[in-house]
Amino acid sequence: MSAILSNKNHYLFTSESVGEGHPDKVCDQISDAILDRCLQLDPECHVACETFATTNFALCGGEIGFQTGSKEEQDKNAAIIAKEAEEIARKVICQIGYDDDALLFNGNTCEFVNKLHAQSSDINQGVVGKGLDEYEGQQGAGDQGMMFGFACNETPELMPAPVMYSHQLLLKATELRKSKKISWLRPDAKSQVTIEYEGHKPVRIDAVVISHQHDPEVSQEEIRKTVIEQIINPVLEPTGLLDSNTKIYVNPTGKFEIGGPNGDSGLTGRKIIVDTYGGMGRHGGGAFSGKDPSKVDRSAAYMARYIAKNIVAADLAERAEVQLAYAIGVPYPVSIFVDTFGTEKVDSAKISAAVNKVFDCTPAGIVKTLNLKQPIYQKTASYGHFGRAEFPWEKCDKVEDLKAAVK
Repeated sequence: MSAILSNKNHYLFTSESVGEGHPDKVCDQISDAILDRCLQLDPECHVACETFATTNFALCGGEIGFQTGSKEEQDKNAAIIAKEAEEIARKVICQIGYDDDALLFNGNTCEFVNKLHAQSSDINQGVVGKGLDEYEGQQGAGDQGMMFGFACNETPELMPAPVMYSHQLLLKATELRKSKKISWLRPDAKSQVTIEYEGHKPVRIDAVVISHQHDPEVSQEEIRKTVIEQIINPVLEPTGLLDSNTKIYVNPTGKFEIGGPNGDSGLTGRKIIVDTYGGMGRHGGGAFSGKDPSKVDRSAAYMARYIAKNIVAADLAERAEVQLAYAIGVPYPVSIFVDTFGTEKVDSAKISAAVNKVFDCTPAGIVKTLNLKQPIYQKTASYGHFGRAEFPWEKCDKVEDLKAAVK
């Protein structure tokens, strides 16, 4: 029987992750790899690249606008991407592990269709400061919408524990698969971790689920034993939250031979909760992958995380959520909201005032602060965009500024 905890201070919370071979994540990685190549050609480029994948087939579509240089130089870059998009997609698919016809999705042999085209001039003029007269010369937001960032003190990464542990399980599985230490693992995988909380404190892991694609000849018994001994225990035992009552489910359908885009079609942007906070924080609805940093769906979500993480790192609150909202073409946020869920250590109004003082949340300010015009995005497309020190929005370099501002 499943445990049901109804006390608001004693409850279960679950988050999931999916591996880089999951069909949606295959598409996210292709879209971001194409974005990275565009940024190498022109750091000012505007990109909205979507990918679709199914059985031995992949399609890329969307808009790309190069901004730098003469019309001839921009056309040259567009021609380069038109030529290289297929090569980029095939390379990503093979790097993930889909390089065998037996998987019915093979980067070497799959059909590929390129439907990328030029960006709308109507959208472009607002982004580059040629929209309404009152915003002339100022970079506007690439779209309207609201974006959220979240941080809490549950883990060293200042991330919610359920989603962080879910990612770590699949990172371990990928390491073992690619090193051939577990030779029968195939690329597609999902994980899920349920944690029991008292208030905001994780007290135990109630359930763990791992579904991992595998070769046909391996038995369910071997899969379960290996996954527990080589993946679950090494990752979760150091947390001190596993106990004898933790429920463990490994491939609970009985087998998982058919996977990847052959088992289920994939599409860019369908794993937005996996990409963020596992449902612990709110989400504005915009996906990240394939979008250049002029799109606030992506850049403002990174900025909101940066702000929230610095608030928690500064010990101004145990939990923080930041909402930023924008109007397309407008060069400043229409609202900034900070919620500390009653965990603040100083007056919440002072925290909000400090955020407004310390952080530049204009689209141009975000890109400059976080140095976002770099080809760093393919790495973000698997195992979460947050909680990974390699990315600039994970820096805690505004801690002292915030502490000074609240005084």
